[in-house]
Amino acid sequence: MRALSAIATATLTAVLMTATSGRAQTPAGSGGRRGAGAEAKPAVSVPHNPRDLSGVWTRTSPLLTLSQTTPPFTPLGKKLFDANKPSYGPRAVPPAVGNDPTGNCDPLGLVRNLLLELVSVYPMEIVQTPNRVFQFFEWAHSYRQVWTDGRPLPKDADLTFNGISTGRWEGDTFVVTSGFFDDRTWLDHFGVPHSTEMTLEERYRRLDRDTLELNMTLTDPKIFTAPWVSERKVLKLASRSREIAEQFCVPSQETEFNKIVRDPAGGVIR
Repeated sequence: MRALSAIATATLTAVLMTATSGRAQTPAGSGGRRGAGAEAKPAVSVPHNPRDLSGVWTRTSPLLTLSQTTPPFTPLGKKLFDANKPSYGPRAVPPAVGNDPTGNCDPLGLVRNLLLELVSVYPMEIVQTPNRVFQFFEWAHSYRQVWTDGRPLPKDADLTFNGISTGRWEGDTFVVTSGFFDDRTWLDHFGVPHSTEMTLEERYRRLDRDTLELNMTLTDPKIFTAPWVSERKVLKLASRSREIAEQFCVPSQETEFNKIVRDPAGGVIR
């Protein structure tokens, strides 16, 4: 298991470093980013139910944030952003001296889960039932549920890392509204913060059997001066043989890895 944890961590680091250096991505608040998602090109029509999103989905774009540009920060948003020390992008510091919550195996949170799981290495599986839609994220073996039984979002609820989500169909577009997010998570690998007032709207549309389009709008008036509208994310249906693997982030193993590998590499001796 320790070997698996080390391999998984090394693989994740390699993928993300490629995404940040090879595509020259820039963190929020510092200008534009290159590497926007590929345009959706519907394949030859194959019989499918556009309201059935079930399957294992992957995305080829390595952009690990919502879009190339972000809305301006509020003073509080800028303060929190400056306090976060990521290990990716132009503000990167060695992980040993950073404060990325993932360094302690803390939950990614919904938005970062969506952004990470939509790269080709770690897929996402969607499972539909009559009253709920489940999304299973391979990295950290996390999942979220979207209630589709007609209930609205509650007016008050406990905060959770993946929030509370309800969904409805608008034609062939599945619209998900979420809120009540714990603010200890980051929105992406570049240290972009959010508050407990954040709400998220996701719009999923199956363009053809093998192509799923996702657009997101994030609203957080405490952190941003305007809603953050994502680029279009395009996902591809994986082969039927592709299964979600168990990729837990195990705190005890992560602590050992940090002590033996991460901290010495960053010049930190604990």
